[in-house]
Amino acid sequence: MRIGFAVPQSGPWATPGNMRRVAVRAEELGYHELWTFHRLLYPVGHPMGPTYRSVHDPIVTLSYLAGVTGTIRLGAAVINAYVQPVVLAKQLATLQDVSSGRLSVGVGLGWLREEFEAAGVGFEGRGRRGEEFVRVLRKAWEDEVVEHSGDFYRVPPSHIDPKPPSAPPILLGGTADVALRRAGRLADGWISSSREDLPAIGGRIELVGQAARDAGRDVSALRFVCRGVTRVREAGRPDRAPLTGSYEEIRRDVEELGARGVTEVFHDLNFDPEVVTAAPEEAMRRAEEALEALAPS
Repeated sequence: MRIGFAVPQSGPWATPGNMRRVAVRAEELGYHELWTFHRLLYPVGHPMGPTYRSVHDPIVTLSYLAGVTGTIRLGAAVINAYVQPVVLAKQLATLQDVSSGRLSVGVGLGWLREEFEAAGVGFEGRGRRGEEFVRVLRKAWEDEVVEHSGDFYRVPPSHIDPKPPSAPPILLGGTADVALRRAGRLADGWISSSREDLPAIGGRIELVGQAARDAGRDVSALRFVCRGVTRVREAGRPDRAPLTGSYEEIRRDVEELGARGVTEVFHDLNFDPEVVTAAPEEAMRRAEEALEALAPS
């Protein structure tokens, strides 16, 4: 089981200095990967909650952290497929290059209509768009001459260089059965959402794996990454949710996720309302304590 940590990205604690402190300390403690997420806007009056109210861009954040770290991997979970894939492919290829090949890319279909509207992209047909989106990314990273003509994107015969030193692994998100099968057929792995039903995650992993086997792919090569919505609270709550509780309880939950097929968990405090609404000093106190307590053994 590999353990990662999400950097401060949402709310008052998400300052460049705090991002750097978490990233550098996570690398020192042996965490596998630093993680970010994507939120373009927050519609006025929407009930999404404080996590999504003020979110830094994931690619710019990871580019900054690439320059202050040297070995820890860098992940985006997930970039929504309403952005333009050729532009994104160029950005990610550059980030993969300047980080010496440390990047993982999560891709999601997106679910917030207002973001599609702001991006000038239709909301319908997201599944087909997402599949074509992945194909365009890989062509841009791997083909000497990139050419594409599809339902959603067109690329005239072009050189899109420089190529990354290696194509970043693509992890697909999603919870519907069709999305899980898509991940098994197309991606290098699957990444769970912040709303994942963790006791049921083993069934989702099995569905991804079966789709991979049906496609003739090596299931053992796939990554199954869990966004750990981690909330540190007092021990022994009778209604305790997974990854909520004492550090001992949270570590046991991580072990249980490994038994269900998860290959990687990253602890994300951005989804704890007590952290993203706290004063930056208090949020960082809690984050640095969690970094130490939950570090890989």
